[in-house]
Amino acid sequence: MNNILMIQKIPLAQWIDALVDRLTKFESFFNIVSNFIGGIINSFQWIFDLIPAWLFIFIIIGLTFFANKNKQKYGLLIFELLGLLLIINLEFWRDMTQTLTLVLTSTLISLIIGIPLGILMGKSDTAEVILKPVLDFMQTMPAFVYLIPAVAFFGIGMVPGVVASVIFAMPPTVRMTNLGIRQVPKELIEAAESYGSTGRQKLFKVQLPLAKSTMMAGINQSMMLSLSMVVIASMIGAMGLGTKVYFAVGRNDAGNGFAAGLAIVILAIILDRLTQALTHEKQK
Repeated sequence: MNNILMIQKIPLAQWIDALVDRLTKFESFFNIVSNFIGGIINSFQWIFDLIPAWLFIFIIIGLTFFANKNKQKYGLLIFELLGLLLIINLEFWRDMTQTLTLVLTSTLISLIIGIPLGILMGKSDTAEVILKPVLDFMQTMPAFVYLIPAVAFFGIGMVPGVVASVIFAMPPTVRMTNLGIRQVPKELIEAAESYGSTGRQKLFKVQLPLAKSTMMAGINQSMMLSLSMVVIASMIGAMGLGTKVYFAVGRNDAGNGFAAGLAIVILAIILDRLTQALTHEKQK
């Protein structure tokens, strides 16, 4: 029985290899995409390299102070100050900014692609039926698998790391945008239509403003998923704190691995609390 099953084995791996080989022939297209993503990466990194560490800390604390109306925000402000000073003391500041560059680039591209797809799903039941399995596939496929085509199409470095992170992190933005639009009360849509609103006016003046808080929650999730990819992306040349952790694992260096991992945790908490504060402000 096993021999019969082996004879009838579907050559799925060969089909995927053939598809990847065909796609690699579109070198000019992938070069354009690579240059576009590389331009965003270089822009973010240039800004972070230009800003002194003390000014960066002041900006983060200022954003948290004005965005967070919670009375417990002072504990968060102290945590941000001490956490960022610890990163400087551990000499991980440049690595932290490289990690932040990867996360912000991945999140930005996820928004550029994900929000229009979410709007399409919110407007069309057919699009929702088609895109839901695709999003399920993107979220459940092991993240390591995305590294293979990313390297085949874009080589080694930050760009394939961003591409793999976008594929893994984009679904929450799409899903939450779709959910936010579908949760808008029908009475408000009917009222807008009764006043002669066009489809674009309904979208930008009614649906998107009311769905903003839900969309922000999706953005928060996408950002956290992008941050979870930094160690995996370091395997294909993405620089940052993930590289420190990856090297520490290879050398069985528990101390440096824990220190770099702690820096990632600090960055994750700061980004999470900051985006949550912005979400609460939008809800208000």
